[in-house]
Amino acid sequence: MERMDAGRLLLEMGGWKVNTAACDLAREVAQEGDALIAGGVRQTPSHQGSKSQSDMKAIFKKQLDVFVEEDVDFMVAEYFEHVEEAEWAVQVWKGSGKPVAATLCIGPTGEMKEVSPGDCAIKLVKAGAQIVGINCHFDLMTCLETMKLMKAGLEAVKLKAHLMVQPLAYHTLTAITRASLTCQNSALVRDC
Repeated sequence: MERMDAGRLLLEMGGWKVNTAACDLAREVAQEGDALIAGGVRQTPSHQGSKSQSDMKAIFKKQLDVFVEEDVDFMVAEYFEHVEEAEWAVQVWKGSGKPVAATLCIGPTGEMKEVSPGDCAIKLVKAGAQIVGINCHFDLMTCLETMKLMKAGLEAVKLKAHLMVQPLAYHTLTAITRASLTCQNSALVRDC
């Protein structure tokens, strides 16, 4: 089977067509097992640049439109390093009327600008996310430690949300803030 270059395909077809095709395929598979379909997006390089909040929200709105047209069951904002950017995405996506899940790639020390996991969870729920959590960068035990901090933060201010976690499949020995990106953290990761 020939390996597909996703970046090349995206440039040739355009994001709208790729996402429409992905939704059609997901819907076909979901109907076989009575499953749900999510529209998912992640952080953008624009947040690191000079884009304003209104510019960023316009980008997120453009990303949302295809999923609204395709009538997905819920939205997932995942792999965000900065809670501020994730908040903006959630604020836009909650306008779709669909449930919104938001996950950050953070550990126990918090996000890139040193916002604690508990405060991150609070910010995401106040922005409109019904599901909050973390994904990638850390192993299961580190993720569970971080989830406890998120849950405690929500409980401290009497907010409720469903929690989700998507850990790495290997142990990160020296996890601080960006474990999966530092290859010395796992004997299972080679040749980085």
